[in-house]
Amino acid sequence: MSLEGKVALVTGASRGIGKSIALEFARRGAHIAFNYLRSHKAAAQTQREIEDLGVRCLRVQAHLGDSEKIAHLFSKLTQEFSRLDILVNNAASGVHRPALELDEKHWNWTMNVNARAPWQCAVEAARLMTAGGNIVNITSLGSQRVLPYYFSVGTSKAALESLTRYLAVELAPKGITVNAVSAGYVDTDAFSSFPNQEEMRSTGQDTLTNRMVASEDVAGVVAFLCSEQAEMIRGQVIVVDGGVSLTNR
Repeated sequence: MSLEGKVALVTGASRGIGKSIALEFARRGAHIAFNYLRSHKAAAQTQREIEDLGVRCLRVQAHLGDSEKIAHLFSKLTQEFSRLDILVNNAASGVHRPALELDEKHWNWTMNVNARAPWQCAVEAARLMTAGGNIVNITSLGSQRVLPYYFSVGTSKAALESLTRYLAVELAPKGITVNAVSAGYVDTDAFSSFPNQEEMRSTGQDTLTNRMVASEDVAGVVAFLCSEQAEMIRGQVIVVDGGVSLTNR
């Protein structure tokens, strides 16, 4: 399934799931743009790995909680590629505290990055997708299930899934498909910020396949949703969790 010559923006792709998605697209022939927040070293390494696959890559430092930085990101993308075929809203952030211990600034930070930014990025992307395109939002099981220390992120991901459905309908006349992928427990650097990270790893390994979901598993499903074979999948949340959500384990 080739993506030869297409242009894909994967937000937050300097590491973790986003990096795996960007590399998967690049292996299929797509040119890549991505933003990052702090780690210049990780972003530069990701860019090198993408370019080693024979495609072009643009990296832009931009905090997506800031609307002006989103405009800056798309300005750079337009200058480099002049068009866009695929947007993956992968970048996410949040403060891992129970509801009663959360401050308003924590709530605003999380919602701005995880819900407002994907909407604004989709609006900007739609302007560049003059020949149609694909938008995939990365969500998580915490949008539907109550997980420890996940209040702000879980509610923001629920908003993202609702956004997915609305955009799927509103952008369909422009030839743009919109879906979401809900990833199970994937052992990335983000795990280190959770107080219960060891419990999460244990739960994540208790899948029907007896292994933890890998970021490459998620990337493969995202790539499929951006293919012609997935044209009739619209506004859906595809769960990639190894079956964890099917049981009470």
